[in-house]
Formats: sequence, C-alpha cells, structure tokens
Amino acid sequence: MPKPETVVLVHGIWMTGLDMSLLHHRLKLCGFKPVQFSYPTIRCSLKDNAAKLQRFVRQLEKNSSASKVHFVAHSLGGLLLRKFFNDYPDQLPGRVVTLGTPHAGSLVARRMGCNPFGKILLGKSYLHGLRGDVPSWHTKREIAVFAGRTSVGVGRLIEKLPRPNDGTVAVTETYLEDMSTHRIFPTTHMGLLFSDEVAQAVCKFLHKGV
Repeated sequence: MPKPETVVLVHGIWMTGLDMSLLHHRLKLCGFKPVQFSYPTIRCSLKDNAAKLQRFVRQLEKNSSASKVHFVAHSLGGLLLRKFFNDYPDQLPGRVVTLGTPHAGSLVARRMGCNPFGKILLGKSYLHGLRGDVPSWHTKREIAVFAGRTSVGVGRLIEKLPRPNDGTVAVTETYLEDMSTHRIFPTTHMGLLFSDEVAQAVCKFLHKGV
C-alpha cells in the first residue's frame, strides 16, 4: 500500500495553526498525511518565515522520505508560500491551495497600515506581504485559489470592501496570475477553514489537480 501524501498546512495572521485543526482532520480522512507549520506571523518578515518553512520542509522530507509534498495555506499563509517558492524553488512535486489569500494585496491591511496602532498589529506581515508586493507566481506547480463570498467579518469595520467579499478579503483581491483554478464558496474568511464543501474541494484538487 502506498504511503499517504504529505500536506503542509500554513496558517494566517495572528493564528497558530489550531484554527486549521478541523481541516487537518478532514484531510487525514481523505487519505493524506497533514502536518502543521506554525510561524510568527507579525514578528518575522515573510523572507525570514520562508527560511523557517524551508528548514521545516527539509526536515520533514528527511524524517518521512516523502516523494511528494502538497501545501494548503490560509490568508497570509498563501503569501508566505509565494515567497517560499520564489526563494526556494527546488522542491518536491506537489500541488498548492490557498484559502482567502489576498494575492493582489489587502485593502484592509493598507488601511490599517495608515495608522501607528494598525502598523503594530500587522507587524512585519505588511511590508513585502499584505501590502501586495509579494513575488509573482512563476512556478509551473498547480495552484488552486479559493475565496469566500459571505460578507461577515471585522474587515468590514475597517474598510469598505468591494463585493463579493468574505468579510476580510474581497474576491477580486484573491486572483492570482497563472493560477490553475479559482473557486468561490458561500463562506466567510475564517469559515473557509471549517467548511466541509471547501475541505472536499481541497482534497479533490490535491488528489487530481484541475
């Protein structure tokens, strides 16, 4: 019997990975071997966190003898993956899914970045990250971009977002040049992590691609 394929989960800003526990469980039920990567989202830059992710993946490959590694990232985690694959392109085969990632930059983050308190809350995730200045996706690796359209979230209190949006990120902000596929789900920004429909779509894409 073949070994389960590894899936690295990458959380979003202000999170630790516990928020991805249900998705972790559902991926396991789908036949994958999910592992959580946790990183300091505001204390370190995307560049520094990409280096941490590289060390994590290399150790993972060494310990598990994995031949394929997939990635599933929520929000800021998707921007981290773009920096990761830009700086460390020599990776094992695998597919990528981003959930609610503002690939075009975040209007909410740009508004928060206009005041000192907002800058403190965003920390180093803003510069070369949520502001929109992340390396482009220039790998041939398949990537699915999933977005939500249920407009409930704190982001609406900070910035008037174009519709549709998930309450934090507008659907237009999630588009990525050269993405393999784009899907919109009836869920909020955090709801992308808890939706069974989203989880099934993630499993299907990781198994079969587009």
